[in-house]
Amino acid sequence: MPNAKKSDGARATHAGGVVYRLRDATPELLLVTSRFDRAVWVLPKGHIESGESSEEAAVRETLEEAGVTARIVEFLTTARQVVRGAPQWIDYYLMAMETEGEGEEGRRVAWLAEEAAIRRITYEQSRAVLAQACARLGQITGSFR
Repeated sequence: MPNAKKSDGARATHAGGVVYRLRDATPELLLVTSRFDRAVWVLPKGHIESGESSEEAAVRETLEEAGVTARIVEFLTTARQVVRGAPQWIDYYLMAMETEGEGEEGRRVAWLAEEAAIRRITYEQSRAVLAQACARLGQITGSFR
């Protein structure tokens, strides 16, 4: 799936990432639980603050939600989703884990292989972003597909 930017000129309101780490040369993907429901598994993402770029927001949100410091590898896509009736435009990035610690928000964190992550993530739109990231990661590392 090619990189996609919003065609209507709207700016991203949120940013997040598909974060990976290598465990014994096998990629694992980061999922976190929702702030509102610990049974819902999502990609780390959040609101872009005033004066902040979407890249900065993706890195900050990953640290706050999961306690993971990650670097952006590349832009993946911009996705639209509706959360509690409000539309969000989310810039997603492929990100590589650098360090791991404790998140600030008390969310559960899971590192999963591709198929397990795709099965566990709750929302179809997020599943599509995750699948796109896995395909791209496979091109970069030769580890997936």
